[in-house]
Amino acid sequence: MTAYIEYGLSRLFASAKGRDARLFTKGPGFSKLPKPTIELASDTASGSQLHVDQSAEGAGQFPSLSWPAASPDTKEFLIVSEDPDAPLPSPIIHGIYYGIPATTTAVTNADFEAAGEYALKGGFRYGKNRRGNIYVPPRPLLGHGEHRYFFTLVALSAPIDWRKLSDLPTIQEIAQAIEGNVVGWGEWVGVFERKWD
Repeated sequence: MTAYIEYGLSRLFASAKGRDARLFTKGPGFSKLPKPTIELASDTASGSQLHVDQSAEGAGQFPSLSWPAASPDTKEFLIVSEDPDAPLPSPIIHGIYYGIPATTTAVTNADFEAAGEYALKGGFRYGKNRRGNIYVPPRPLLGHGEHRYFFTLVALSAPIDWRKLSDLPTIQEIAQAIEGNVVGWGEWVGVFERKWD
């Protein structure tokens, strides 16, 4: 019965997609860098289908991401994961990860395991997503079509002072904290769909 209700909602909001203008990288912190400048890669090409294990239908694993060594002006990295195709006014935030050391050139699912209060095994911290947990794996509405999941890496010229943020900082807090400090960014997109069989 729940599946029928979910499918009915997805049909009702079939055209409510593509909130790209509200993606994190469209904010004021990126006004001087409107296009990606860092090559962000994963096991598959950007725009590829996510494996079921990278969704809520499977193990819910965070995709592996890699990028070149940081430029000298990079002091820290930030990663944001979001879905602009949900039938909501703004993209759904699936994960916020900040305080990533400038020496880091890759992350794997194991880096996103808890290692203390709001801290992760990868040596960084996480912010507030839709569920208030570490990561919300993709689970688009049944029958709503393909959803794109944007994974954005941001290079910062100054570390984010987490002591000045909430314990679980929101995307708005992070956007404000990085304004004037963005020196580069990269983007990788995974696609996932839950079909009505």
